[in-house]
Amino acid sequence: MTRKWLRERQRDVYHRRAKEYGFRSRAVFKLLEAAKKYDLMKPGDVVVDLGAFPGGWLQGARSLVGDAGFVLGIDLEAIKPLPWPNVKTLVDDVTRVEGGEILKHLPRRADVVLSDASPNISGIWEVDHARQMDLARHAVELAGTILRRDGNLMVKAFQGEFFKGFLDGVKMEYRFVKVFKPRASRKRSAEVYIVALGLGLRGRRYRPSRYAVRV
Repeated sequence: MTRKWLRERQRDVYHRRAKEYGFRSRAVFKLLEAAKKYDLMKPGDVVVDLGAFPGGWLQGARSLVGDAGFVLGIDLEAIKPLPWPNVKTLVDDVTRVEGGEILKHLPRRADVVLSDASPNISGIWEVDHARQMDLARHAVELAGTILRRDGNLMVKAFQGEFFKGFLDGVKMEYRFVKVFKPRASRKRSAEVYIVALGLGLRGRRYRPSRYAVRV
């Protein structure tokens, strides 16, 4: 970590707010903003968070679904347990785990699937963009197997060559699809989030486009 990075982090209002409220990650404010803006989830919902480490989005989701809901986080990294009995975690690879395995850990089909998963950044834009979009594609495919009809999705993507084809594929599957740039996203970041509401209400099944490449 460089001194410049540390100075920027200290000036970061979302980092300070995360520490103040006891959130594990500043990224929680991206989720909370989207949830409020698009009515993404409600009390009692079942939520699956893909790429959930270190647990900030799990905290945010739990604050929204309350005691009556259920939140499952999945990541390759073990996540430090959270103090609620209705928040569980699973150590697994979101690019390999099957929907049937996830459903075994849920009380019923999910109402919401979240993915803030990111690849290991190489610094080579073309590679990083392709890897991010591959993660996003896996998230959409998993959502199609574990969400209830009319369920909702929020997934991170990088703008670039493969973005439009991927977005077009999601639009085939959901009633409402919006590209969202949270205030907590750093200005220089290429990340955006696709918020998709109403799975299956378009009456067409998602097919990964040639733009959503495997790497």
